[in-house]
Amino acid sequence: MSSDGCSSPSGPRAAVGDRVVPGPGRAPAGTRQPLVRFDSVWKTYRTGAEPVHALRGVSVSVMPGEYISIIGPSGSGKSTFMHILGCLDTPTSGRYSLAGTDVSSMGEVELAEVRNRRIGFVFQQFHLLARLSAWRNVELPLIYAGVPRHERRVRAMAALEQVGLANRVEHRPNQLSGGQQQRVAVARALVTEPDLLLADEPTGNLDSRSSADVLAMLDELHRSGRTIVLITHEPDVAQAAERVKRFRDGRFIDDGGEGR
Repeated sequence: MSSDGCSSPSGPRAAVGDRVVPGPGRAPAGTRQPLVRFDSVWKTYRTGAEPVHALRGVSVSVMPGEYISIIGPSGSGKSTFMHILGCLDTPTSGRYSLAGTDVSSMGEVELAEVRNRRIGFVFQQFHLLARLSAWRNVELPLIYAGVPRHERRVRAMAALEQVGLANRVEHRPNQLSGGQQQRVAVARALVTEPDLLLADEPTGNLDSRSSADVLAMLDELHRSGRTIVLITHEPDVAQAAERVKRFRDGRFIDDGGEGR
């Protein structure tokens, strides 16, 4: 695997510091910079007299184009890890860098910019607007980014084609199966050309057939070069990734292993 840079909603290239790199999830030949790097990250909450350590010195790297799953039981700290990874929260101490940029000490405005431009989110809930067609749902992040109308439609259609829904672009969510709705959600996550696709329990609301369908799609995206971090509590879902990391008591308990 090789290093990555940042993508912007207006195209597949963006600057990282003084360097311009190709995206998504790819990097100049000969470099080995991680896309994601946690260095001794702690997250501590105070709900009373005693501190609660949700993360305990977590260190991990994810290379561009890698497909990794994070598995752990409820209360293990994986949700806190996901929130920091997705720039929804910041560490108490330690360093988190994304595409070579330290995001661990950023303020809310800067974090929102990173979330909008660099990270595509897929959740257990599809979060689709019922009154909008598939392509209209997919274009929403581009509206917020100020992308012109014609370009929004072109990019939304391309994203839906990428997830195998080119023949469903005018369908509303209630006209789609659960698996198809999750594909629309994935297309929406991809439409900004993010560096990282973060999937939090993406099969949690799906039956076994639809779950297999979504996991096959994620595998196809990985093969095309996407960097994917999958958060799950289900061992069979975790095994879909090429590397599995196990979380317990606020830290990784092993060095992971091969998934499939």
